[in-house]
Amino acid sequence: IESFFSHLKTETLYFTECKTEEDLFQAIEKYIWFYNHERFQKKLNQCAPVEYRNTLAT
Repeated sequence: IESFFSHLKTETLYFTECKTEEDLFQAIEKYIWFYNHERFQKKLNQCAPVEYRNTLAT
């Protein structure tokens, strides 16, 4: 969890100017989707988490 929040802050929140609470929520939701579906991770054989889970399920 600490790693996820570190990545969230360094990859999104430091570069996004959120003027409202809604902007902040949208930025976080967008990053969570990106983290789970598009962001490749070395520890998961260069797969995104959803892709890695799908390969294990089949």
